[in-house]
Amino acid sequence: MIRVLLAEDMHMIRAALTALLRLEPDIEVAGEVTRGDEIVPAALRLRPDVAIVDIDLPVLDGITAAASLRAELPSCRILVLTALGRPGQVRRALEAGIQAFLVKDAPGERLADAVRRTAAGLRVLDPELVASALQYGESPLTPRETTILREAAPGSSAEDISARLHLSAGTVRNYLTSAITKTGARNKIDAIRIAEDAGWL
Repeated sequence: MIRVLLAEDMHMIRAALTALLRLEPDIEVAGEVTRGDEIVPAALRLRPDVAIVDIDLPVLDGITAAASLRAELPSCRILVLTALGRPGQVRRALEAGIQAFLVKDAPGERLADAVRRTAAGLRVLDPELVASALQYGESPLTPRETTILREAAPGSSAEDISARLHLSAGTVRNYLTSAITKTGARNKIDAIRIAEDAGWL
């Protein structure tokens, strides 16, 4: 019997995944959590064979939580789920040592197969996601440029960002200009979109 810990914050999706897995005679849903920071404590308590982790969890994102889980409980294999399959997220997951990555819109029967393959220590990677991740490559942005773009994403002005980060507004504008140039964007909004799509933010 493969014991599974399911980490998903959206109730309907979590219920659907649980229902799908409970149809399988060799898979048992040992526990469910809704936040990233709950994964390691639950896994240490329940000792699952596989943790199915949504990439976009509250409090602590799925990839960061999965990396912590690998360090704390190496015997537990991790299958990361994503709705978007952003190339940068796939790359981050691979760099964190996660060997199984599945998009949520995959056919239902693929989930059980992915759990079995993950439990067996096999890689479960969508070839298109991997190809896309390789195409984007590493982020061209410096850590400071990344921070400035992330701060600008909700629509903050250079003045707002400068006050929060204790920089001059001119310095913030310079970082934004550099980020726009490096991403090949037309403007700040386009740079944010490109960086988000690539998983750089």
